[in-house]
Amino acid sequence: MKILQIIPSVSMVYGGPSQMVLGLSKALAEQGVTLTILTTDANGDSGQAPLEVPLDRPVIQDGYEIRYFRCSPFRRYKFSTSLLQWLSSHSYEYDLAHIHALFSPVSSFSAAIARHHHLPYILRPLGTLDPADLQKKRSLKQLYAAFLERPNLAGASALHFTSDQEAKISERFGTLTRDIVLPLGVNPVTANPSARQAIREQYGIPGDRPLLLFMSRLDPKKGLDLLIPALEQLLTEGLDFHFVLAGSNAQDPDYEQQIRDRIQSSALGEKTAIAGFVSGHDKADLLQAADLFVLPSYYENFGIAVAEAMVAGVPVVISDQVYIWEQIQQATAGWVSPCSVDGLVEQLRSGLMDSAERQRRGENAKAYALEHYSWGAIAQQMMQIYQQILTPHLR
Repeated sequence: MKILQIIPSVSMVYGGPSQMVLGLSKALAEQGVTLTILTTDANGDSGQAPLEVPLDRPVIQDGYEIRYFRCSPFRRYKFSTSLLQWLSSHSYEYDLAHIHALFSPVSSFSAAIARHHHLPYILRPLGTLDPADLQKKRSLKQLYAAFLERPNLAGASALHFTSDQEAKISERFGTLTRDIVLPLGVNPVTANPSARQAIREQYGIPGDRPLLLFMSRLDPKKGLDLLIPALEQLLTEGLDFHFVLAGSNAQDPDYEQQIRDRIQSSALGEKTAIAGFVSGHDKADLLQAADLFVLPSYYENFGIAVAEAMVAGVPVVISDQVYIWEQIQQATAGWVSPCSVDGLVEQLRSGLMDSAERQRRGENAKAYALEHYSWGAIAQQMMQIYQQILTPHLR
């Protein structure tokens, strides 16, 4: 089985989607799938230098290959004519394409090319069909959908959603689609017994003070306008905690700076450590040091950061617009809040005031994540889906 994964960028500055494609590709390769990722050298949308990667040969890693193409002529939109030309010339070599992101030109035109060459393809919307997301640049998206995405949806072998709620609410523009729901995976965290002490020393956090962690892209949809006033209110109530804000926004640095300024100009500033973008061992250590993880997003098709916290044994406080909230509630893996300051205050208060309950829910979170968000199990299910789609197409 030869599979293409197509995504506008695998740079970590774009967060969960890039991480997911790399994790899935590694897991599929371990199952014996021959796999190629097609992507661009995009590395942020605000003038950052492109990824330093070879553009003339594939990069081999973790049992699969990545082919990078230069963004041209529209770097801001992660568009690459050379990627599309390569796909058009080589599509006959593959059995299926798994295309990630809608309303992104390189993904949209890739689907059109696959359809033209009779290459079966799966589309993963990444939340772009959520009605809330479609309201942004609504007129432009209506035109884009009419000319590109509607035919792409109609011609897809399947749409890949990562939660039942995402599938339920997503717009199809009048097309009939085959939907598959398969969550994202996470890698188990390598235990570091010294992580808790090291993080607390690094950020000057007393050992007996609960560490509340936000770790995600700094974007308006993540609910920071709810979280910051909620934390300020908890401080006025006398709750003792330390907040760590981990994340960045290469696409909108002005918004990131607004959040930093907002925190530093309030009483919360003295109780906050701003970590910026973290990855690798730094990220793993922060997760292991956290007592509570919070993500009060206005909409989130899955929430990979939530799953990462869970697999590290951290209980979570999320909004009911993070679409795995029902699983969190059923597993008693954390607390679920409406998208309101008062609701968030109530759930955070519950989590911060009861260390024994945090411990219990953290253990539940880890057990659930290891069972349901294992990359190995997800790769096996994905292979079965690929096989079902390909059965009438195999040459």
